[in-house]
Amino acid sequence: MTTQSVTGERNPVWGVLGRIGFWLMVVVIVVWMLFPFYWAINSSLKSESQLQMTPATLVPADPNTHGLSVFVANYASVFKNSAFVRGLLNSAIVAISVTLLALAIGSFAAFALGKLRFRGKSPSLYLVLAMTMFPQIAVLSGLYAMILFLGISAIPGMIVTYMLFTLPFTVWVLTSFFKGLPLEIMQAAQVDGATGFQTFVQILLPLTAPALVTTGLLAFIAAWNEYLFALTFTSIEPQARTVPVVIALFSGQVAHQEPFGEIMAAGIVVSIPLVILVLIFQQRIISGLTAGAVKG
Repeated sequence: MTTQSVTGERNPVWGVLGRIGFWLMVVVIVVWMLFPFYWAINSSLKSESQLQMTPATLVPADPNTHGLSVFVANYASVFKNSAFVRGLLNSAIVAISVTLLALAIGSFAAFALGKLRFRGKSPSLYLVLAMTMFPQIAVLSGLYAMILFLGISAIPGMIVTYMLFTLPFTVWVLTSFFKGLPLEIMQAAQVDGATGFQTFVQILLPLTAPALVTTGLLAFIAAWNEYLFALTFTSIEPQARTVPVVIALFSGQVAHQEPFGEIMAAGIVVSIPLVILVLIFQQRIISGLTAGAVKG
């Protein structure tokens, strides 16, 4: 009886405790990840006097009555700021251009590295990987001097510069996906009379939709949130500033005042497009993973 209790089925109490511990861990992780975003929303809905309340409140509260009091003027001030609206437009132009160029060029390079045979293939692939290892600050001064020497304006200069970091990552990720596609697909297309370009565009690219969506989304987020190069390249062209630089340079209406509420409101506005894109592309990634099967 004792042996059966030791070696038999596990005690259900330990199973319940394990599930409780697991969900407690999940709750802790979710709170840890979402609380900064919640605190930004909470701060963006507070006035200057509400932000100075001690102790800080978890919801916007009136300093006198301590009742719920939502202050939406921070969002109105943000959208009335012409520099912020222009920064949103500049960020959209830069991020979309970088994403499209990275996917267009990276998919061709990944197809060649993943499916074609040529001399120097392996060294080329490792060279692409090595390009992602350089820290941005190490190449900032050289790239800035080159942009000034060539006379390129700020927005095209940022697009070209961001490509140096997003393109190697895109090529590396897409290459692994192209390698995983069965060679029989290309052979069947060639038998049907398709050219190499037709095989690439009409057959292989749809099958790599999950990789295209994932790498495109990461490239967009990287270009949308980039600050260091944007701050440097727009130092002599303020009208080309992207939204992270505009937010960092927010100034209050009074000297030495930090417009914390407006900064948080601007941060929430900038984050909303990324959240929407992630939710949309998450569904497409799942559908793409199930749609690219090869039938035997």
